[in-house]
Amino acid sequence: MKKTLKIWTLAVLILFLFPILLQLLPAKQSDSSSVLLKQKAYIVYASNVLEAPKPSNDKKVLIHFTHSEEAYEPITLAANGKVAVSHKTENITKLGEKLQLQFAAYGVEADLLPVDIQKVMAEKSIPYHRSYKTIRPYLQQTLANKNYDIVLDIHRDSVGADKTTVTVDGERYAKVAFVIGKEHKNYTKNYEVAKRLNKGMETRVPGITRNIIVKGGTGVDGKYNQDLHPGFVLVELGGIGNNEEELNRTVAVIAEAAASIFAEE
Repeated sequence: MKKTLKIWTLAVLILFLFPILLQLLPAKQSDSSSVLLKQKAYIVYASNVLEAPKPSNDKKVLIHFTHSEEAYEPITLAANGKVAVSHKTENITKLGEKLQLQFAAYGVEADLLPVDIQKVMAEKSIPYHRSYKTIRPYLQQTLANKNYDIVLDIHRDSVGADKTTVTVDGERYAKVAFVIGKEHKNYTKNYEVAKRLNKGMETRVPGITRNIIVKGGTGVDGKYNQDLHPGFVLVELGGIGNNEEELNRTVAVIAEAAASIFAEE
């Protein structure tokens, strides 16, 4: 009888203590939090931080994509098994938020122009060669409402990976070319900003740039809307054969180089 009573007493005691012990155990992190942390760690190469700080100064960058459906073959292949250089969803605009995160890591506020210009053109049946003219009023309105220090128009070049990839210390980067239109009176100001970005990127990753291309004359746009702002630069980010890792690394270097310009000022 006494043995049975002891067993029942022990059982009741265990049942009473079990919820208390359960609460004392360390909580397991949710899978979503873990994935988010890994994503942030993967994206932020240059600053090497997991959480980007809030903007801490008054420097501002405007990012936009005049040819918003330009795509990279390895990325479209990974997404849906099809190689494409133009895509409605798996395209260059996906690099916008990554570039924003990189700038935020250096305390720089970066805005994305809130328009998919190729979608607008498709809806209005506007031909591709009028892309710069179509996006111009959106840029004018945004620049009139807010002051920016640098304006970046991000593109994807049409050349192959052999010309747009560099390996430094075992890491592969998508190479960058800067394009400046000289068919306006203040193009030298744009050119000076491009030179500073070019130098900043080369200082960090030698060989990551493909030089600065100045365009003018017959058969080219000649402005690329760069007459709208003295810090307006067109960036050819990699080419059709660059993959996501290579592009992410270069995005980090672009932001770090730009942030270094602001720090000098």
